[in-house]
Amino acid sequence: MPLWSGSHTPAGLEKSLPERGMLLLMVLVLLGGSVVPFGAASSPDAGHHNTSNHKKPFPVLSVDYEHIRFPFEISLWVLLASLMKLGFHLVPRLSSIVPESCLLIVVGLLVGGLIKLARENVPPVLNSKLFFLCLLPPIILDAGYFLPIRPFMENLGSILIFAVVGTLWNAFFIGGLLYAVCQIQPANPSDLHNLNLLSCLLFGAIISAVDPVAVLAVFEEIHINELLHILVFGESLLNDAVTVVLYHLFEEFVAAGTVTVMDGFLGVISFLVVALGGVLVGAIYGILAAFTSRFTSHTRVIEPLFVFVYSYMAYLSSEMFHLSGIMALIACGAVMRPYVEANISHKSHTTIKYFLKMWSSVSETLIFIFLGVATVDGPHSWNWTFVTVTVILCLVARVIGVVGLTFVLNKFRIVKLTTKDQFIIAYGGLRGAIAFSLGYLLTKEHFPMREMFLTAIITVIFFTVFVQGMTIKPLVELLAVKKKQEAKRSINEEIHTQFLDHLLTGIEDICGHYGHHHWKDKLNRFNKKYVKKCLIAGERSKEPQLIAFYHKMEMKQAIELVQILNIHPKKPTPGKSEERALPQLPKGREEEIRNILRSNLQKTRQRLRSYNRHTLMADPYEDGFGDYLVKKQKMIELEKKMNNYLTVPAAPPDSPTMCRARLASDPQSYIVKSGKEDVPVIQIDLASPQSPDSVNVMDEFRKADQEEDQGLMMKPTTGPSGLNRPGESDGAKDQQKLIRCLSDPGPSADEDEDEPFLP
Repeated sequence: MPLWSGSHTPAGLEKSLPERGMLLLMVLVLLGGSVVPFGAASSPDAGHHNTSNHKKPFPVLSVDYEHIRFPFEISLWVLLASLMKLGFHLVPRLSSIVPESCLLIVVGLLVGGLIKLARENVPPVLNSKLFFLCLLPPIILDAGYFLPIRPFMENLGSILIFAVVGTLWNAFFIGGLLYAVCQIQPANPSDLHNLNLLSCLLFGAIISAVDPVAVLAVFEEIHINELLHILVFGESLLNDAVTVVLYHLFEEFVAAGTVTVMDGFLGVISFLVVALGGVLVGAIYGILAAFTSRFTSHTRVIEPLFVFVYSYMAYLSSEMFHLSGIMALIACGAVMRPYVEANISHKSHTTIKYFLKMWSSVSETLIFIFLGVATVDGPHSWNWTFVTVTVILCLVARVIGVVGLTFVLNKFRIVKLTTKDQFIIAYGGLRGAIAFSLGYLLTKEHFPMREMFLTAIITVIFFTVFVQGMTIKPLVELLAVKKKQEAKRSINEEIHTQFLDHLLTGIEDICGHYGHHHWKDKLNRFNKKYVKKCLIAGERSKEPQLIAFYHKMEMKQAIELVQILNIHPKKPTPGKSEERALPQLPKGREEEIRNILRSNLQKTRQRLRSYNRHTLMADPYEDGFGDYLVKKQKMIELEKKMNNYLTVPAAPPDSPTMCRARLASDPQSYIVKSGKEDVPVIQIDLASPQSPDSVNVMDEFRKADQEEDQGLMMKPTTGPSGLNRPGESDGAKDQQKLIRCLSDPGPSADEDEDEPFLP
């Protein structure tokens, strides 16, 4: 209501200072006339009523909260979520004990309690439309765009078994046993007896699915190893198709009241359509996004926009046909990423990365806060039997399903899942806001026990998030489960990875087995030959994967170097001008460095000759290098001459093949070996260069020149065999004769051929 200021103006002021009085009067009239009731400026009835009496003054200041209520409240919720996340990380001791999701739910409970204490209506913050269309897509897109493709594809079979078979097992196990428990004690009728089998199976389908938001929130804090993380998180992503099909299937069955065999067959077909249809829709939008990014080289500023818009359109298109929107987002992000990153600039890549991380983090925070607020809002219907049995059955079904499926999978897996791994997989099956939103969609008409279902779902969510989420980190430490190793990828690792891929592909081709590596190689060849040429612009389409990885690593290291130089700048010397972190080079010197790099680094290196430690070149300035070359040449000539000699192997005296010795000069000449049994054994001791028994190679070479027709004779050494040195008595020589090890080319002219060659 306007406040007319003329009646409040002092009369003395008008008489003494007329000019100031008039100025003050005008200001008060303007300010007083602007304060109107809410909606007075926009109400046509009020305006008509005032016009009939007198002219309405122009409003200078007005308040219209209803006009900005919706975006203003959204901004307040986002601000609250961001402040809670900031405060959570400011207390490191608290964050090391309690997961972030637990604290955010507690904050939501406090906010909802304050709204209740103020006797205001709690807003329906977590309705299904808001959750599935606004809060969930950013989290799934972030997970799909940065999904580690290699470990995901290597474990895709195990993930599908856990997601499909495991979810079906949990749904039917929980629903069937819940129905059996509800039918106990028919003499004492209760509300539980009104539940039919289809309603219990629908509730089992809702509560059995592992939630990706809760898994991400908990597993990212405990830093579990990559295998367990991709198994649990992949299961939470891919079981969406099973959950959607079972939910709509049982919802239709409850409304119809009857189930036929044809309905079950159509349900199986519906599962395939929902899953594969979602993947197909996501892949189509991912290819469109990649093709569009091919032409954005002149408008870099809108490159991130195409990634977000195409991904969201893929999700909405899947939801429009009741396909799996989560699988559509996963497929869209995984398909578009390698081609989009090859086309967009580095700044656009950084924008996409940080915007997705920020958007998903805010959405995750809001989901947990809204979950706490919705818990306070209600309405609830508590039933001790139903809630307690639901929590117990969820735990039992999860453990039995994981243990049974792992027993089957380990028969086919190369890397077996240990007992510790099975425990973490079973214990990490967390439930979250997806189950609550699906329960929120139930209608009171077809499900009279809707409030009891929602109460049981919230209880299971709180139990898994608070109890399992808070205790999984100490259990991981207690069981010494392998954690994620933060190792930077290197060129060496990439080279060996590609080498092993090619090697395994070749082994599969040789064996005639069309396995995982064979089809992966076929897909890579098709991608390089056709897809890259259509979706990647310029020469990047022909660039090998290793070179592209090298460019990425080079850019990353350059950015890290600049950050280090900016964080730790060089302190200037007092009295001198501040020096640059990177010194200024003259243009001539810079061009010279570029020419050197261009002529050496950008050309393929010539293949060097292979070598080993025996063929290493000696230092030409080393003392005695000439003598070494002469000796080496003599040794080569000596080895050529000694190649004609044959080594006579030792053999038992009664060996029929060794009773005669074959001479190289006459192949038909054989000498019968004597039948003595005491054949001496020669032991050759390696002599050092200073030993009197050592042999000078050069002297032996001269002797070989002088005695062309004679073979080498081994001098006997005193050893364990009892052989005597030259100079001993002839009796000793008669008992132990020298064995000739190396046969000569032929007998000497003065040698008696009738004398036996071997004793």
